Amino acid sequence: MKENIRIEYNGEYPNLCSGTLIVHIGKKKWIFERGCLCSGGNVWFDEDWCEHVEEGDWSINEYPEDFPEEYKEDLLNEINSTIPQGCCGGCV
Repeated sequence: MKENIRIEYNGEYPNLCSGTLIVHIGKKKWIFERGCLCSGGNVWFDEDWCEHVEEGDWSINEYPEDFPEEYKEDLLNEINSTIPQGCCGGCV
């Protein structure tokens, strides 16, 4: 039986994707590097240079070396249900 995942994340507007992610599974803790999350959203400009910000689900750029493979999908689900979707447009 899998243990519950608990996350802490300190990214916030206007750079929501620039936080540090801490993941707790049972009594183990993993600290993911700052900027480990990648927004599924984007920012683009139309022909009149009006900006458009679209939000989308998160993905993970890189996992710590010893993070268990069997928890990766569960972690991504927890991230996407807990952390507001990117893109916040903070990079514009």
